[in-house]
Amino acid sequence: MFRIAGAGSVTAARLSAACCRAVTSKQFQVHGASLHVLSSETSRKTRNGPAHRTPPSWQSVRAMASAGESQSKINYLFYGLAVLFGGGGIVYWWSRKYMRETSKDGSTSKKAAAPAAAASKEATEPVAETPVTATTKSEAPPAQPAAAEAPAEAAPDAESKKLLDATPQSYPDYEVMPEIPGHAKYLLIGGGTASFAAFRAIRASDAKAQVLVVTEEEELPYMRPPLSKELWYSDEPKLVEKMKFKQWNGKERSVYYNPPSFYVEPKELAYQENGGVAVVKGRKVMKLDPQKQVAVLDNGWEIFYDKVLIATGGRPRNIPVFERASQEVKDRVTLFRGIKDFKRLDEVSKNASSIVVVGGGFLGSELTCALGKRSRDSSLKVIQMFPEAGNMGKVLPEYLSQWTTAKVRGEGATVKPETFVKRARYSDGKVILKLNTGEEISTDHVVVAVGLEPNTELAKESGLEVDDTYGGFRVNAELEARSDIWVAGDASSFYDIKLGRRRVEHHDHAVVSGRLAGENMTGAKKPYWHQSMFWSDLGPDVGYEAIGIVDSSLPTVAVFAKATEKDTPRAVVEETGESLRSVTETEALSIFGSAMQQAATSTVPDLEVMEATLPAKEEGVVAESGETTATPEVEGVRETKVFDLANYPFALFPHPESATDEAPAPDVEAAAKLVAEVEAENRVAPTPKEDYGKGVIFYLRDDVIVGVVLWNLFNRMPIARKIIKEGKQHQDLAEVAKLFDLHADED
Repeated sequence: MFRIAGAGSVTAARLSAACCRAVTSKQFQVHGASLHVLSSETSRKTRNGPAHRTPPSWQSVRAMASAGESQSKINYLFYGLAVLFGGGGIVYWWSRKYMRETSKDGSTSKKAAAPAAAASKEATEPVAETPVTATTKSEAPPAQPAAAEAPAEAAPDAESKKLLDATPQSYPDYEVMPEIPGHAKYLLIGGGTASFAAFRAIRASDAKAQVLVVTEEEELPYMRPPLSKELWYSDEPKLVEKMKFKQWNGKERSVYYNPPSFYVEPKELAYQENGGVAVVKGRKVMKLDPQKQVAVLDNGWEIFYDKVLIATGGRPRNIPVFERASQEVKDRVTLFRGIKDFKRLDEVSKNASSIVVVGGGFLGSELTCALGKRSRDSSLKVIQMFPEAGNMGKVLPEYLSQWTTAKVRGEGATVKPETFVKRARYSDGKVILKLNTGEEISTDHVVVAVGLEPNTELAKESGLEVDDTYGGFRVNAELEARSDIWVAGDASSFYDIKLGRRRVEHHDHAVVSGRLAGENMTGAKKPYWHQSMFWSDLGPDVGYEAIGIVDSSLPTVAVFAKATEKDTPRAVVEETGESLRSVTETEALSIFGSAMQQAATSTVPDLEVMEATLPAKEEGVVAESGETTATPEVEGVRETKVFDLANYPFALFPHPESATDEAPAPDVEAAAKLVAEVEAENRVAPTPKEDYGKGVIFYLRDDVIVGVVLWNLFNRMPIARKIIKEGKQHQDLAEVAKLFDLHADED
């Protein structure tokens, strides 16, 4: 069957009319082909190949083959005209296969015309044939010699079977199909976590959905968190080579969400009766045409779609000093983001004598701890530098930031706060970094971990709106940018009904937004309201979870308690069997029972009910960021004086059992001694008299909690989410902290 595709254009219509006038009574039986003018909708849905139809009988196939050389020439004429004028000329695979197979030997046979009366009496009656001289392959395909026709009930002979095999069946010939489908009901752009969550949601709602994923990476969808966490702590190199890791509980796991066997080949996707997911790797979508519903790839291939999700994520942000450096310097700089970057840095760390990590946020601090741990068993020197006063200084209150800096130093790294690179040059196989302090550092390799830039290149060419303030594609409450176009993950700028418009770059947001977008692509029409959480682990023993707006420039109030062996990332993985903390959140309801269940599921949270349900216990330390102030008296905690911690690596607060009527003054001499010890030997972690074992930190805006950090406190995120959703002003945050049951694991 030949089809002329052109969105019902005038050219295609005229061509169709001309062809219909020229064709005789056999116009619908030329090699079993028929001529159609397709609208854009029909053309889009048939680009992948023929529909699954009931194949014709073998007798009719023989009759079609007896059309003669003149009709074959007309066939080729129609084929050429369709290619030239038909808007792309979509010709079915089985027609091409038939013409190819019937002209393989480069010869043709001329058939004598059958008597007109016999032809009109029975169209299926074979006609006599006479041989002709050889012709070139460009001429019409030769017809096979016709044998005497068998009775209707007889089985087809070998020649008839061959012709029958060349006609459309209920199964395709993948050898002649394009590598990339021409149409996808669900097209997902990007191969990260958001796409993974989306196609799971699509398949859950539409069991026979055919989903096509297009990704620039040469990898199947995978999870990114282990790239800066567990993978670095494996003692089995062969395991890492396979991109597998051991969770903190020792359980082996792959970074890939699904094995290769889960996916189907892209060219086979259209023929999966039960649907499936296919991944086109190493290709980039350059443009979307929302009106025609077509995506254009970097190789010029077009994919028509019904629904499309943009989940392009972000690209690592660079800094100008390295952007304008020489090529020799650029070749020794890694912008850490994906599997390729992990493999490169892993190899570099095995052979380099020094590595500099630029950036003090989550990723930079995690990588520094991981590399520092590796340096203990080698001569590798790890240096971290950032402009803030301490690690994760943009997120954590200053006293916790300083504590974290000491923790990173204890892992074996040299940390240089309030430091940045002014110039970079190459000399004798090394990168020479000139710092703002005047110091020069020679290193083998530099890792830049200073955040992400959302991938929004599609916006300009596709007529999509970009958020000028936060970056990313602007979407509505259902994550839709335009009709039939959704955006999820790092690249989406969404409106939060409690906290305003935001863009979030964390795993949990990718999971939740991808899942919701997938559901809405199947017709759910659900609005987005979810306070995404994120987490960071500085090895298996220290970790935290956060939600909402956690900005160190906001006022904070913290409550701490003594930690137990159960208050570590390793312990929570051992308990739940899951290293992705956004997944373990779902286990929280079963752990804390009815009080938390109400907090996590009720339409209007009732914190008073939760307070009455949970046992009242003494809290440990109440700390407010800022200058000297006093906190309300709570059971077990006297008035606590808080001081500016800018010059101290640790804050010393009283525990309830040691509280007195007078708040103790900070031990300035002890703090100064600790600073001197750290500066003298920063590869050894100092042990403060008072540690921040576990606790909850509230971030306030206009006296309303807008963010929460759970420090070594796990499986309480539903409570934090509901507190933020409630949006109340609280007179006593120490009482609110009781909802998190800080003493649950104490004897």
